[in-house]
Amino acid sequence: MAERGRPRGFDADAALDRAVEVFWRRGYEGASLTDLTDAMGINRTSMYAAFGNKEELFRSALARYARIDMAYAREALEQPTAYAVVEAFLRANADALTQPGRPPGCLSVQGGIAEGGDHGNISQFLAGSRLAGERALAARLARAVDEGDLPKGTDPTALARYVMVVSEGNAIHAAAGAARSALHATVDIALRAVPGAPATAGSKVARTA
Repeated sequence: MAERGRPRGFDADAALDRAVEVFWRRGYEGASLTDLTDAMGINRTSMYAAFGNKEELFRSALARYARIDMAYAREALEQPTAYAVVEAFLRANADALTQPGRPPGCLSVQGGIAEGGDHGNISQFLAGSRLAGERALAARLARAVDEGDLPKGTDPTALARYVMVVSEGNAIHAAAGAARSALHATVDIALRAVPGAPATAGSKVARTA
């Protein structure tokens, strides 16, 4: 985030964390400047000086959300097998979507659901962000095909898209109140579709909400 002459004594990261929660709960269109500045504990002048306009603030908030709340997605890519990558991602995702003390669902999905007067800029930005994550997963799965971990002929792009559809669908259901155990039950079924999945795929005991 570029410096904009931020006032001394202003904890930008703490304020940004509070902006993340407002956008997460209300979406981009639903979050007014008053909602944001009240939550951040600053006035509009300080907000503009530190973060720019509302759209720039949202972009900074999403970057922080991706770095902190979605760190599990990057960690999942380090798993030794394709199946372990997919399972680690979907399990951690289900947990993150229903984390106590945080809004249910996912900022990157809910933030731009409602269309508004921004000409679709935020929706396109969020779609691009999700696509970047999908491509990173596809690249990891393509490596698994090359290494013989996934069966020859597996389409890593289609498989990555499938995994993201499951995670994004779970995000919508979590925002609507679905319990953690219900999300993990969906993951159980989804894991059985991963090529080369072990016989015990998706057999973990359902977790409690």
